[in-house]
Amino acid sequence: MSLEEEILNTIGNTRDVQYSSGELARQLNVGKSTIKRHLDELINKGLVIRKGIGKATRYTLADVSALAESLPQHYLKQASEAEQLLAYLNTPLTLRDITGYVREFVDEYIPNQTFLLPKPLAQTLMEEGRMAGQQPAGTYARKVLEQLLIDLSWSSSRLEGNRYSLLATEELFRSGTQAGDIDAVMLLNHKQSIEFLVDSVPQFGLTPALIRNLHSILMRDLLPDAASLGSIRTKIVNISDSTYIPLQVPTILEELFNEIIDKACHIKNPVESSFFLWVHLAYLQPFEDGNKRTSRLAANIPLMINNNAPLSFLDADPTRYAYAMMGVYEKRNIALAVDLFELVYRRSIKKYTVTLEAMGIPDPFRLRYREALNHAIGTVVCDRNNVDAVIAKIGIDENDVPRFSTLVQEELRVLDVFNCARYRLTMRQVTEWINDGRPQ
Repeated sequence: MSLEEEILNTIGNTRDVQYSSGELARQLNVGKSTIKRHLDELINKGLVIRKGIGKATRYTLADVSALAESLPQHYLKQASEAEQLLAYLNTPLTLRDITGYVREFVDEYIPNQTFLLPKPLAQTLMEEGRMAGQQPAGTYARKVLEQLLIDLSWSSSRLEGNRYSLLATEELFRSGTQAGDIDAVMLLNHKQSIEFLVDSVPQFGLTPALIRNLHSILMRDLLPDAASLGSIRTKIVNISDSTYIPLQVPTILEELFNEIIDKACHIKNPVESSFFLWVHLAYLQPFEDGNKRTSRLAANIPLMINNNAPLSFLDADPTRYAYAMMGVYEKRNIALAVDLFELVYRRSIKKYTVTLEAMGIPDPFRLRYREALNHAIGTVVCDRNNVDAVIAKIGIDENDVPRFSTLVQEELRVLDVFNCARYRLTMRQVTEWINDGRPQ
């Protein structure tokens, strides 16, 4: 029996188990490099498929019915564009074309005339995710902020290999502890970045400076050189497990970065604009590191401006996400990215629609004095001013003062580090106020 037949028999005898090359080498008592060479040959023949990337790579028998994971050309002719792309990305790196940045991908995009998402899909998602009524920019995101902080921080960090569970993330945010491990830093940076967006986007909109500030918060204490935070990179970057070589000229990087932001600003459909930012920021790789996580949070900016449901990337499988990005990098093919985006955004729409419904009808009194309440809480906490003195300076309608005073005192009673973002307060400010005995 040949070695290839032994490999097929080993994998085929346990279809519910997926093997790594190392496990196959040990089981068949053959060198790992030999196993890898024969596995590549079996993949090329369409008999074996590779799943995962890097250390997570596993091998299993090909299934003719699963066209997305089989290679024979007579099947590919009948396969969808996404299936063909996935089949290509499952071939060995040595057999895939080496590619660089192609600026025509963004240059030839004309806002509202050309589209990345299918136009009917973008329109449907916009309508399904839109908040009812006329509200100030950022209202939707602020209403679901406490849940969004956990969802987006955890899911985005998980896609970067973060080891915290969802429950551990909630506990980290609840305690406000500045844990020393890198995973905690990544999560807390995400949380601060989302709070920054919710505060800044309604005021400044989508600008290059805002995206660069977003990157500086996301990557704080995670880059060796603080000068790289928010800066267009001057160093060479490489994409692991891909044949894509990003652009390396700083002046052109900045020019294209500004072009991407400008075009996104002119796209009328916020869902199309969101997808455009997500794809093009990741493809350009404008920063030294943290480009994918920056693109994920930046994709929320058009949605915030237009009060559409935020995009949290919950349920985004890391392997599927990696393939979607590789399709963009190596082929400028968005088929896998479109499928993934539709899946995760529909999930986000459903989740945050339910979250809004659970909140019930807003209190008209609270809505009327929303900004006054923000100011009062912030002044009491930061300046240690007396509640009555603060209310007197704000100029509340005389008949509403007793009710407003009660509202402020109740909000101060329940204010803590895990719910302070809604008042644009930092966890440090609230912690110091609590430690001082909650003066009011």
